[in-house]
Amino acid sequence: MSNIIHKTAIVGQQVKLGKNVTIGPYSVIDGQVCLGDDVTIGAHCVVEGHTTIGNGCQIFTGAVIGSPPQDRKHQKTDKVFLNIGNSNVFREYVTVNPGTIEGGGETRIGNNNLFMASSHVAHDCVIGDDCVLANYVGLSGHVTIEDRAVIGGLSGVHQYARVGYLSMIGGCSKVNQDVPPFSLVDGNPATLRGLNIVGLKRAEIPSAVQRSLHHAFKILFNSGLNRSNAVIQVKDHLNGMPEIHRVIEFIQISKRGIC
Repeated sequence: MSNIIHKTAIVGQQVKLGKNVTIGPYSVIDGQVCLGDDVTIGAHCVVEGHTTIGNGCQIFTGAVIGSPPQDRKHQKTDKVFLNIGNSNVFREYVTVNPGTIEGGGETRIGNNNLFMASSHVAHDCVIGDDCVLANYVGLSGHVTIEDRAVIGGLSGVHQYARVGYLSMIGGCSKVNQDVPPFSLVDGNPATLRGLNIVGLKRAEIPSAVQRSLHHAFKILFNSGLNRSNAVIQVKDHLNGMPEIHRVIEFIQISKRGIC
């Protein structure tokens, strides 16, 4: 289980390597970087800063992970972090920034996520597990992506917006408000289109739960009631399911409003 480091790669003295790490030609790994076991880094990649990458991650050609945040308030002396979980895939030319002091100092990425080519994760983002960011997706600072969300290619997500659990954003969308859990949104600006039916089926959500979610969405978004009264009605009739509770809680804590 020895590490394989190409002779043209540069690995700084402070870098900590796990077992069975592979680093390709002309890559630079420097700073307070910690790589877990079975990490594979391709050619011409850069990993720097206070960056931790979990076991089994794959980083493809030209990706830049841990470079300073693109925020004018950031100072070179600021100690900020990027923490990445296990089994994530960063395809060609993906960029990921650490946090900022103002935002809490940390960008966090969970497990089993796929970041397709040229996607970008800005400072202070929080990404859950099993998410997909398609090609050229751009996350602005302080964005939260909950588990199992899928974001279509060439989409942009506004600062501080949240993307809910098991939601789907269509390609080329402009997301400037929060995307509810289990929803499908699309357009410029992104607009709610209904439930993420394909995602619900793939996640094997029971038919009874899907019907209840459909009913809840109809009350919340198509009944003509204001949001507060719609939430009350859903609570009175459908709040017994965890999935319904998740949607209600998401809406109630929204600061940017709902798509």
